[in-house]
Amino acid sequence: MSDKILTITEITSQIKFTLEEKFDDLVLIGEISNFKAHVSGHWYFTLKDSTAQISATMWRGVNNYVYFTPQDGMKVIVTGKVSVYAPRGSYQIDVRSMKPAGVGELQAAFEKLKQKLSSEGLFDEKYKKGIPQLPAKIGIVTSRDGAAFQDMKSIAQRRFPLTEFVLASCKVQGDGAANEIANAINDLNKLDDIDLIIVGRGGGSLEDLWAFNEEVVARAIFKSDIPIISAVGHEIDFTISDFVADLRAPTPSAAIELATPDMQNLMDWLSNLSDNFYQNLVDKLSDNFSNLRQLIFSYGFRRPLDNLNTKSQQLDNLLYRVENNCESKLKFHKSSLELIWARLESHNIEKVLQKGFALIQQNGRFVKRKEVLDSNSEIKIKFIDGDVIING
Repeated sequence: MSDKILTITEITSQIKFTLEEKFDDLVLIGEISNFKAHVSGHWYFTLKDSTAQISATMWRGVNNYVYFTPQDGMKVIVTGKVSVYAPRGSYQIDVRSMKPAGVGELQAAFEKLKQKLSSEGLFDEKYKKGIPQLPAKIGIVTSRDGAAFQDMKSIAQRRFPLTEFVLASCKVQGDGAANEIANAINDLNKLDDIDLIIVGRGGGSLEDLWAFNEEVVARAIFKSDIPIISAVGHEIDFTISDFVADLRAPTPSAAIELATPDMQNLMDWLSNLSDNFYQNLVDKLSDNFSNLRQLIFSYGFRRPLDNLNTKSQQLDNLLYRVENNCESKLKFHKSSLELIWARLESHNIEKVLQKGFALIQQNGRFVKRKEVLDSNSEIKIKFIDGDVIING
């Protein structure tokens, strides 16, 4: 037994020195678990195999060079060194680099993220926006130096040179590419005159295209208010961006063809439209002229006086019927009035007196019977030529 008594700090320092000196250049393979991207930018996770595990840290700035987002269950190969964290007396791996252990790991990460985003509805057709037929200004999210951008410019100049491009240049592969792509999409959405966005790049390996499989890019595409065409790689390549975008194009060149009309086809269409318009106008004028001739040479136009006479005769007949009807009614009412007048005349006192009759009055009343006559009272007799009074 050693006679020297060590403090905790002393033994920890000796262990730290021994481990960090001996294990300062490691290459490890293991499965990621408990992955956490801290708000500080550092990554904390555990590397494990079937029988053991070790804590791992990848500091901010170093992890910027990782072109994919680590996920639990992914098998990776890391390089780094052992470091001892003295306050807890624990050791960990300071990771300097990280890459998938194989293509299968990336494919598994692709399927996992695809299933996650699909379950959230990011691929649903109901969220797809329509692609404008004649976009005046198209935003391009790709590398300024890439062949894809040059191809798109060349095709647009040939098909429809009126289209204006706004390039949001960014990295399209490697470390930090996913964040640059997402930021470029967000920046274009801040402009108020962009009609369409094309996000893409030329072909490459799965690793080269991986930035377009990152969740940050998928969510930026889904959040975009401007319609987006995804054009990543070749026709056989599919990325998460293709599923989220409003339209998927097999290549960047195909995206421009989908986004812009062919000027020659447009000119042909306008020419056909002009010819059809002229022919339709000629046909319409011809039809109207024929209708006009038919009206001019119709019976009504050829014999207007006859037509007027016919209408006049019809009016005369109508007036004649009205007059006859009125005359009949007048005669009827006249006969009725004459009859009434005759009846009234038959009761006229003057007429009765003219016939030799006389009226006898007594006490202000006419005397109709002899039994009511009072011989002792004054009697007034009315003749046609005057009255006679007899005293009783």
